[in-house]
Formats: sequence, C-alpha cells, structure tokens
Amino acid sequence: MSLEIRIQTDCFVRAAVARPEPPTSVAKVHVFPVGGCPTLGFPPTTGKPQTTSMPNTLKRHYVEQRPPFGRIALVLQGGGALGSYQAGVYQALAEANLHPDWVAGISIGSVNAALIAGNAPEKRVEKLQEFWEAVSAPVLGPFAIDYDPSIQITDSAAHRLLNQTHALLTLLYGAPQFFTPRVPTPFLFPPSSPNTLSYYDVAPLKVTLERLVDFDRINAGTMRFSAGATNVRTGDLICFDSTTHRIGPDHVIASGSLPPGFPTTEIDGEYYWDGGCVSNTPLQWVLEARPSLDTLAFQVDLWGAVGQVPRDFMHAAVREKELRFSSRTLTMTDQYKNAQKLRLAIAQLLKQLPAELRNRPEAKLLATQADEKVCNIVHLIYHSQRYEGFSKDFEFSRRTMVEHWQAGFEDAVRSLSHPEVLQRPDRLEAVRTFDYSKTAPAA
Repeated sequence: MSLEIRIQTDCFVRAAVARPEPPTSVAKVHVFPVGGCPTLGFPPTTGKPQTTSMPNTLKRHYVEQRPPFGRIALVLQGGGALGSYQAGVYQALAEANLHPDWVAGISIGSVNAALIAGNAPEKRVEKLQEFWEAVSAPVLGPFAIDYDPSIQITDSAAHRLLNQTHALLTLLYGAPQFFTPRVPTPFLFPPSSPNTLSYYDVAPLKVTLERLVDFDRINAGTMRFSAGATNVRTGDLICFDSTTHRIGPDHVIASGSLPPGFPTTEIDGEYYWDGGCVSNTPLQWVLEARPSLDTLAFQVDLWGAVGQVPRDFMHAAVREKELRFSSRTLTMTDQYKNAQKLRLAIAQLLKQLPAELRNRPEAKLLATQADEKVCNIVHLIYHSQRYEGFSKDFEFSRRTMVEHWQAGFEDAVRSLSHPEVLQRPDRLEAVRTFDYSKTAPAA
C-alpha cells in the first residue's frame, strides 16, 4: 500500500469534509495555483503538473459515526514555522470526519486555531493552506529559486545548509504576510513605546488574519475558540475564550507576541506577550473546563520533551529550546490522569455514604472535586529531523513547510489507524493516553 500525493495545477476541488463513502488506501491530494481554485495541497511554482509518490504502509480511515465523547478538542502548541505540522494533523482529522468542538492554541497554535474556528468546515483546510503558502513564499520574490517538489535532498549537511540559509533570509527580510523588519532598525533608533519595542512589525499578520478568518463566526460560538497570552504586567497566563471574550485579530496576535522579535499587543489597556512565556500549551484549560464532559483531546505538540544529550553547543541550544517550549505536556497529562482517577473514586465513594454523612461539610467539600467523566488524550508530537537546528521555528521556506505539513498528516493518519484511540475508556481507567507519533531520529 502507498500514500500517493499528486501535485497538480488543475481546478478539481476536493474538500476535506465528511464524505458518504470511506476513502480508499490511496490518498490523492489535488492542488491548484496560489490564488486560484480552493486547494488541499501544495502547488509547484514551476506551473507543471507533478507527482510525488511516497511509499509507506499507512491506511486511511474514515469515521462513520462520531466517537462516544461529549467533546472533541484540538489543542495546539506554539512553535512558529513548525506550525504547518498542525495543519497537516487537522487535514487528516477532517478527512476522517473528526471535527473538533473546541480548538485551543498558543502562539502559532492560536493562528491555526483561528483559521479552523473562523471558517466553515469545507473551507478550513483551504484557508490553512492559503496561510502557510503565503508565509512560506520566497522572500526574494522573482530572484528566488522556485521550490520543486520533485527534487529530494538526501544529504543531511546540504539540507542543513539550505535550511540555515532560508532562516537567515527570514531574519533579514521577515516572512511574507506575517512580519517585516522595522525600519529604521531599533538597534540605531530605540523605540519609545511598548507597541514598537521589537525587531519586527506584525501589522502584516493582522491584515492576513482579517482576510482569512471570519471572526464573526468565531464569536457566534459554532466552535469554541481559546488563545493563551501572557499579561506582561502581572505575569499571568490569560485565556482569551470565545465564551467569555469577543475575539478579534488582536487576541490571536497577542498569543504570538514573542519578545524581542515581536512587540507587546495592547488589549483593553493591558499589554500581552506570547503565552509561551508562561506555558506553551493550553491543554490544562481543556481538561479542567467546567462543566466536565467526556473528552477526546488531540494534543499537537511542536516541541518534544524527550531527546538526546547534546554533543556540541548548537545541539545544546536546540535542546534547551525544546525543553523550554515543550511545557512539560507529558508530565501535565500524567498528573491529570492520576487526579481524575481520584475524582472518580471520590464520586463513587460519595454515592455509598449514608445521607447523614453526605451532608457533612467534609463530604460537601469532597463533592466539589467529584467527577465521573472520562478522557482520551492523543499526543501528536513533531520530532525534528537531524538537519533541523536552532532556527527550525523561524525557517519559513516552502520546502520545510511542506515537510512539516506532511509529517503532521502522516502522524495523524497513523494514530487514527489504532481503533482504541476513538474508544471510550471505562470508568475504572478514567483517562487513556496515546502517542503513535513517528519515533525521533537518532542523533
């Protein structure tokens, strides 16, 4: 069996939404020129139809009925240029007919979350692709070398050099429709306002979000949306939620305002930085939400907590960044799993108490923590390739974007091939966790 990605420039539209028949074992992702028909793939800049076959043993899955959970949540970690991995995950979920009720993100995760929540189901993958194609466009314009998907780079050293070159271009020129360098440079002309205290201007991102995201749809509550940002003054992690806030572009930008590259974002007189300054994943909000519901949560991480011992200074810098931004997701999950088992035990015990004991203050206090709901947490963790280095979160080239998207798609398809992922755990088990992501490459 094989997963075959067909790259074409025709105008055949194939939406990633529920379909009446299960998909076959061959995935055909049709693509179109930028600005043309709705697309689901990545158009070659040469304009010639091309086909890239990638052998593997993946089998596509289509969910006929909604899994037996009261809530399906998609939780998206921050990670800059790595974020197209999350777009690939969402495409696989959408094609499997798994549509989240709640999408929560931090930093680039909040951008992807807004693109999902702020569009109709049949438009979400298209808008994700439009965003990622825009920000990965060549910064040198007509002077750049076109991305050709038929050319495979097999030498790690050459691939590393190419990635570092693209990252340098991002540092010098920014990312199209995302951020641009400030002129004049703040090195020579120090800014006088928190709103301009940064190396880059994110005004292009606001224009892009206003073009691609229907914020009225987000605020209508069709799908719950959450974005995390750090209050610069108090140091608190603030959740901008569509059930408590009227969401706009500034809330999404605030979630990704990582200093000193990006400036603070002012909202209602308060200044905000990237939510990753405190915690880079909003998983805790979803797990602790009230009222409690049986939950199927897809936690999509862009930074892996598990890795190799560094052997040089560059690897040490990469490893430090991975540990800092992984935000102890696995530890958080383990703690929640243990706590939920206790809550369930309390609920069962309270049912067996005689009425006179249930009315005691101690029993009433315990009742506030009782919870009989169950949860499946599916971890999807991006594992960096050996040629990716310290700059992997700001290397916005088209080739790397496609690699990340495809990795997310394949990891999600692989995870969904295990039926237990969508099966409700029993009361005694309470919480089940899964991680079928690809094994990290050896150092």
